[in-house]
Amino acid sequence: MKIYLIRHTSVNVPPGICYGQTDVPLNTSFEEEAGMVKKNLEHLRPNALFSSPLSRCTKLADFCGFHHAVPDERLKELNFGDWEGQEWNKIDMSVWKTDWVHPPAPNGESFMQLYRRVAAFFDDLKNQSSDTVLIFTHGGVISCARVYFQQADIHKTFGLMPKYGEIVEFELYRPVTIQTDK
Repeated sequence: MKIYLIRHTSVNVPPGICYGQTDVPLNTSFEEEAGMVKKNLEHLRPNALFSSPLSRCTKLADFCGFHHAVPDERLKELNFGDWEGQEWNKIDMSVWKTDWVHPPAPNGESFMQLYRRVAAFFDDLKNQSSDTVLIFTHGGVISCARVYFQQADIHKTFGLMPKYGEIVEFELYRPVTIQTDK
């Protein structure tokens, strides 16, 4: 099964603001950016479509002509809790000083919790008979996919954030059932 994860286009949020699961608006350049994504997807014939329920992902799926993308909560960005909407340089991130993977953001979730929900999504996807799957989602989810597909170490994913509108491809293998004669 070929899986294509598409990161949403750029957002209209001041630089340096933490926005995770906050449903933020897209930039005024949305149509131009989304047009490039659409062009890069036009050769694909997906038989399964999924999206984060956040509008920055559903709007991109719609623009690209994939109006029936199934929203899935597990495809949302990391929940930064009390840090949402705050300036990164004013956030007390001491909880992540020595380990940013396991401790959760205050009243939010940890990167490991994000990874577990993304891994559960892919584990469920293995049971589908789809050949080509498109997933409109976020940078953190794509980083978790890189870990799931053994393309990155979980402790080094922050440096692997995909660009806005980037499409990342993976191959997911389904379990094989062998029937034996008695």
